[in-house]
Amino acid sequence: MIQTGSPERLGAHWDGQGVNFALYSSAAHAIEVCLFDASGHQVQCYTLPDSQDGVWSGYLPGCEPGQRYAYRAHGLWAPDKGLRFNPSKLLIDPYARALEGSFQWSGSLFDYDRSTMGESLQPNRTDSAPYMPRCVVTGDHEAFSAQRPHIPWAEAIIYEANVRGYTMRHPDIPENERGKFIGLSNGKILEHLKALGITSLELMPVHSMIDEGFLVGQGLKNFWGYNSINFFTPDSRFALKDAGQEFREMVNAIHEAGIEVILDVVYNHTGEGGGKGPTLSFRGIDNLSYYSTDPENPGHYINDTGCGNTLNADHPRVQSLVLDSLAYWHKDMGVDGFRFDLAPVLGRSPLGFSPHHDLLRRINDDPCLSRARLIAEPWDPGPGGYQLGQFPSHWGEWNDRYRDRVRRFWRGDEDQLSKLAKRLHGSSDIFEASGRPPQASINFITSHDGFTLRDLVSYEQRHNEANGENNRDGHAHNFSCNHGVEGDTNNPEIHQLRRRQRLNMLATLLLSKGTPMLLAGDEFGNSQSGNNNAYAQDNDTGWLDWSGVADDPGFLQQVQALIKLRRKMPHTKRTTYPHGLDHNGDGLRDIEWLHPDGCRMQPEQWHSERALTLFFPEMKDARPNGQEYATNGLVAVAILLNAAAEPRAFVLPEIPQVGAWNLAFHSEDSLPAQPAARVWTLSSRAMACALFTLEMDQVGAVNGGRIVADGPGLFKPVESALFVVDVAADVSAWVAQPHKKPPHPPA
Repeated sequence: MIQTGSPERLGAHWDGQGVNFALYSSAAHAIEVCLFDASGHQVQCYTLPDSQDGVWSGYLPGCEPGQRYAYRAHGLWAPDKGLRFNPSKLLIDPYARALEGSFQWSGSLFDYDRSTMGESLQPNRTDSAPYMPRCVVTGDHEAFSAQRPHIPWAEAIIYEANVRGYTMRHPDIPENERGKFIGLSNGKILEHLKALGITSLELMPVHSMIDEGFLVGQGLKNFWGYNSINFFTPDSRFALKDAGQEFREMVNAIHEAGIEVILDVVYNHTGEGGGKGPTLSFRGIDNLSYYSTDPENPGHYINDTGCGNTLNADHPRVQSLVLDSLAYWHKDMGVDGFRFDLAPVLGRSPLGFSPHHDLLRRINDDPCLSRARLIAEPWDPGPGGYQLGQFPSHWGEWNDRYRDRVRRFWRGDEDQLSKLAKRLHGSSDIFEASGRPPQASINFITSHDGFTLRDLVSYEQRHNEANGENNRDGHAHNFSCNHGVEGDTNNPEIHQLRRRQRLNMLATLLLSKGTPMLLAGDEFGNSQSGNNNAYAQDNDTGWLDWSGVADDPGFLQQVQALIKLRRKMPHTKRTTYPHGLDHNGDGLRDIEWLHPDGCRMQPEQWHSERALTLFFPEMKDARPNGQEYATNGLVAVAILLNAAAEPRAFVLPEIPQVGAWNLAFHSEDSLPAQPAARVWTLSSRAMACALFTLEMDQVGAVNGGRIVADGPGLFKPVESALFVVDVAADVSAWVAQPHKKPPHPPA
């Protein structure tokens, strides 16, 4: 018989002699825990005997790990009041650590009789158990003890990937391991990631999820995974046998490669959808606690997510659920950080969004998460849903303004130079006032949501017909350019221009201030055939086509070289913003922006020009203590950007030291040999990076004869690079008073 239990830990916990079951439901009249055998048949139901502060609990002696279970909740059926208790619906434990089986769409999953949809809803008494997965009692995992990489923010390079999409078409992964956690830990995958040079692998959602009914009806699946139904269990679709164990083994393999794991998490809504959706867990357990509803009409869900429901971030038990889930994935499963989907939901109350909301504050200050990387997607469809720059101190944020500005500049749009410069400077206008560093800006050109990089330069219109929504879904404004032909082409000139534009944008991304994020596959030209919303394309459209590696190996090598170059650039590691000050007293300001003629940009030129030289001298006070010229003679960097349709001549800055400018990177298909003079010419839509390095005897003198790097020859001619600047709103006033911190340029 079931005995008095403990309400202290929610979930099902084995103590070596039995299992304690605890479930929160503030409005239920009774809670049953139902046990199932290996064949899926219900063999016993026990009413939890205790209820304290809404937590129902019971202890079952002799129950062991492996026992399958789920809940049934008894209470009032009053949908117009937000009460949805129906004991014929089997309910997943929100704190379950493992699930067995999968959801099967059936009318029995709905808690109401769908024939009464236009009237007062009547309960559906059909048992949903045959169509539901079972929770499984587990032994407690030991804390993840493998060595973590611990990548500083200043060194992070994020790489976003989908577990299934990344591995389904890889030729070196055994077929049965494709699309699985074990496939992502394959040696060939890890070899590619290490050679590429990224530090942080950001995985799209892997929490247990449900495919939306309308997709299943079209023979489609939710490929992206933003439809969670449990926040502790990895989805079985990614596993051969034991999803939890295989996830931990994957994380361990990635860590051994020196790469950290960031997990995309969806704590803003669940897969139960709106009031006419299925009842699988939260709705049937305690609808009014878990979901935000209209205070004047509690039967109506607040839909700030566009997915039918919104998790109630104001409720203390929901906050604890989120924190407990984060701690579990971080401590027990080895995850190093989290990217929060539609993150403003986590900070919204009836009074609106606040960065000081209890849930955001608790996440930011939780000692269990003190070393976890926290990243917000700072927008959602709700009121006041755009909150870029408003998240707490420890967070990074996806920066869509960076994305759009870089796209528009290289597309050749007018009046973009000043706006671009703010983004390349680390978006100081967004993050600096609150004391946050440039690394808080997660810079990206492409992500899972939108065109791939190859499609960005190949399509001007979305091509989402395969999604079954008459091409109405996905972004309509992509700031893309097809360069003359929509889609693939055999025209060599268009092909070369597209390739150069891809390289220009990746160079821009990788050498800007801020934290760069690359979309998996962009480094070898992956395409989705113009689909910019492939959320339902669990097929060749959404899966990466690895043939691009062999088709153009030089492009991958160029991206690898760009990442190496980023790691050598001091400005990308600094946690402060330069503002054009002369720190060394040698007349060289810590950052400059120059017209191609070598003179400082004038106010009118910011609005008319599509070319710019960016200049950065190495600052003594910015070097690590005792390591003067640790970059082995690197004195300055000049970046030449030409987004115009015609070639431009660039005059490089004059440096008052014995050394020379050397080409470090360029994006042109072939760059003529540069003369010894300081005048270099770039073709249309191209960029280059030049490094001024001291002569070797000068380097030896400043280092006491010790060479701390490979010497000036370290910088081999490769393909392209970019540096960053700060731009004044009132440039003329700033030039007139060069020692004052410049104001921010207008948006």
